[in-house]
Amino acid sequence: MDASVENNVKTVRRSKEDKKVIRKQLKASHTLLKHEGISTAPQPTKSLVVANGGLGNGVSREELSAALKQIGEVDKLIMHPHKPYAFVTYRSEESARKAHIHLNGEKLQCGENSVTLYLSYVDSVTCEEEASVSLPEGLVLVQDFVSSEEEALLLAAIDWSPTNTDVTAQKALKHRRVKHYGFEFRYDNNNVDKDKPLPAGIPQECLPVLERCVEKKHIDIMPDQLTVNQYESGQGIPPHVDTHSAFEDTIMSLSLGAKTVMEFRHPDGRLVAVVLPERSLLVMKGESRFLWTHGITPRKFDMVPACDPQSPGDMTADPGTHSNLTLSKRGTRTSLTFRKIRHEPCCCAFPSACDSQGAPPSPSPPSPPSLPCCHADAALLEEQYVHRVYDAIASHFSSTRHSPWPRVCLFLSSLPPGSVLADVGCGNGKYLGVNPDLIAVGCDRSSALVQICAERGFQAFVSDALSVPLRTASCDACISIAVIHHLSTQERRKAAMQELVRLLKPGGRALIYVWAFEQEYNKQRSKYLKDQNKEHPENPNPTENPPEQSQEPQEKLSIHNSSHSEDNYRTVENNQHVNDGKLSVHTNRTAFETKDLLVPWHLKDGKKRVEVESGEGGKKDRQKEKSKKTSRPKTTLDCNPAASPGFDSNMLSDTRDATHSSKPSLGGDTCQTSSSALKLESESIPAPIFHRYYHVFQQGELEQLCAQEAGVTVQSSYHDQGNWCVILEKDLGR
Repeated sequence: MDASVENNVKTVRRSKEDKKVIRKQLKASHTLLKHEGISTAPQPTKSLVVANGGLGNGVSREELSAALKQIGEVDKLIMHPHKPYAFVTYRSEESARKAHIHLNGEKLQCGENSVTLYLSYVDSVTCEEEASVSLPEGLVLVQDFVSSEEEALLLAAIDWSPTNTDVTAQKALKHRRVKHYGFEFRYDNNNVDKDKPLPAGIPQECLPVLERCVEKKHIDIMPDQLTVNQYESGQGIPPHVDTHSAFEDTIMSLSLGAKTVMEFRHPDGRLVAVVLPERSLLVMKGESRFLWTHGITPRKFDMVPACDPQSPGDMTADPGTHSNLTLSKRGTRTSLTFRKIRHEPCCCAFPSACDSQGAPPSPSPPSPPSLPCCHADAALLEEQYVHRVYDAIASHFSSTRHSPWPRVCLFLSSLPPGSVLADVGCGNGKYLGVNPDLIAVGCDRSSALVQICAERGFQAFVSDALSVPLRTASCDACISIAVIHHLSTQERRKAAMQELVRLLKPGGRALIYVWAFEQEYNKQRSKYLKDQNKEHPENPNPTENPPEQSQEPQEKLSIHNSSHSEDNYRTVENNQHVNDGKLSVHTNRTAFETKDLLVPWHLKDGKKRVEVESGEGGKKDRQKEKSKKTSRPKTTLDCNPAASPGFDSNMLSDTRDATHSSKPSLGGDTCQTSSSALKLESESIPAPIFHRYYHVFQQGELEQLCAQEAGVTVQSSYHDQGNWCVILEKDLGR
C-alpha cells in the first residue's frame, strides 16, 4: 500500500480522542514556531520539545523528569527559565518515539494542578551558556551554619504569643509577622531609637551562634539588635538598604525553616539573585551592605539550580547553563537579622547613598503638566505622557488587548475582499487579522508595540498618526481605535482626522473610536464604572486597574512615557483642574469630571497580571514576556533587565514587607525593579505607575471634528461601551 494512503487509513481509524490530541499537538507546534521560533521536525529524532512542560507552567524538573524517564533513558533535559516548554533528548530514537506516542495528550500532576503535555520532534537542541556572575563585593553565604537541632531550638525561642509585645516590640504588619529584640526598628522613620533599648535583649539561645560568628571572623563585635521576620509562602521584602546611620557595617541574616531567593541590585542596574538555603548564614559587609539593595520578590515558587543527585547539598550543579533549573516551592521562612547599633555618624566609602554624609533626600513630587498652549508644548506633553508610556508598558498592555471589539469587527467584515486597510495606531495588531480577505497594514508610534505585531506575523511599521508614510488615496478603509484622544490640542486632533481622510480613496470609509466623557449613556453605565460598583459598592478602590471589558477600546498611538508615580501628584477633589491650571490625575473606575486629564496605568510585574484601567472587551490573557537570562555562580542566579522607567524613586521599600501570591507563569518575575536605597516603606512594594494623557470627548464633539473637514460625510455615529464612535465616508468627488 502506498505510504500516503496507509497514513490516511490510519487517520480514519483513529478515535475522536486521538484526533483531538493530534489537533492540539499541531496547534502547540504552530504556537512554538510563531512565538518562540522553534521549528518542529516531521520525522522522528532523539529530541523532542515538550509544550506545557516548562518552568513557566509550574512544572518542576523533578516532576517532568520522572514522567520522561518512565519511557526510556534520558540523555538531557533542558528547561529554560520562565518558558512554558522544555527540551528532552533520549539516548535512543526508539525511546523518543515511545514518548511521542505515550505522553502526547497525557496529564502531568504538578502539586495541586495538572498540565497536559504535547510533544513534537526537533532536529537539535542547544543549551545556551553564560559567564558566571560574581556575588556582590563583601557578600558571603555560609551554608549549613547551624545544625537541624540548633534550628529547632532557635525557632522555639521565638515566642509569637501576644503577651510580650512590649518587651520585644512585636508587630503584625500587613503581610508578615516581625519581632525586634534589643532595640526596635521604627518603620515611621526607618531608624532606631538608640536611647530606648527594649527590656528583652537578644535571646540566650542565639548567643552560641553569635559567638561562633565572632570566632569565624564573620563579625568583629557582638550584635545588640535582632529583627525576626516570618514569611509565609508568597510573601517577601521590597528592595532596600538598611539605614547607614542606624547600624554598623556588618549585617548577618540567618535563614530558618525554608529556603528562598534574595535579589541584590547595584545602582547601575546589575542584579544578582542568591539562593538562601535553610540554616544558611548571609553576611553583608562593605559594598553589599551599604550600596546594593536587597529584597525578596513575593511569590510561591522560586527558580533554583537543581541539586545533583550525587550531592544533594550542592546548589551549584551545572553552573553557567540554563539547563539545570527547577522550581522550589516556598515554605514558611523565619529570618533572624543581627545588627550592631551605630552610635557615631557613618563614614562609609559610599557617600552618595549615606544619610550620615548628606546623601540627597528623595526628590520632591513632580508638578503635573499643564495643558499645552502651542504646538511645541503639545508635542512635548504627548512625548512624555503618551509615547514613552506605551513603549514602557507595551508588553503588559498587549497582554490585556487580545479580544477585538464586536462593532469594530463588524466594520472590518463589511469590507469587500481585497480591500486595502490601514490601522493607524494599531497597537499589538489585534485588528489586523480579523478579516483575512483584506490587505491590512498597521502603524503605531510605539516601536515596542510594532515589534509585537511583527512577532505575530502582521505587517506594521513605526509612524506618528499625524504623518503616515502611505500614498494619498491608497486605502479603501482606515480605522483609528483609541488614538485621537491622546492628542492634546484641538488642532492636532483635527490634523489626525484629516490624515485618515487623506489616506482614503474616494468612497473609502474610516471608523474612529475615542474615549467618551459620558460613561453613562441612555441610562446604562459603562463597564468601566459598573464593574467597580459591583465589587466595591461603598468603597471603590481608586487605584485599581479596570478589567479589559471596560470602555476604552485599545489605547495605542503615536507617542513615549514618563516615569511618574500617581502618589507624586496632588489629588484634586472631584478631579477638577487645580487652581494653577495643571492637569489632574484621574481616579480609575470613576466618572470623568474634566475632559483633559492624566490616567494612571499600574504596571504589574512578572507573573501576577491584574486588570488594567480603560480596557477592551474580552477575556484576560496571560502576560507573555521575554524571559530573563539566568546564570549561577556558587549558589547564585543572575538576571539583568533594564529597570522600569516608570518606577518612581520616591516609592521605595524597607527591610520589611511586600505582597503578591501567585504561581510561576510565562512572564515570571525572577527580577524585580528597585530604586532609591535610602527610602524605605513598611508595608508593600509598589508597582510602577505611568500616566497617560487623554482628552475625553463629549457627546457630539467627534462629529463636529469630522464636520470641519470638507468632502467628508458622517455615515453613522454611536456610543459603544464608554466610547464615541463615527463611521465617515470620503466623497467620490475628492
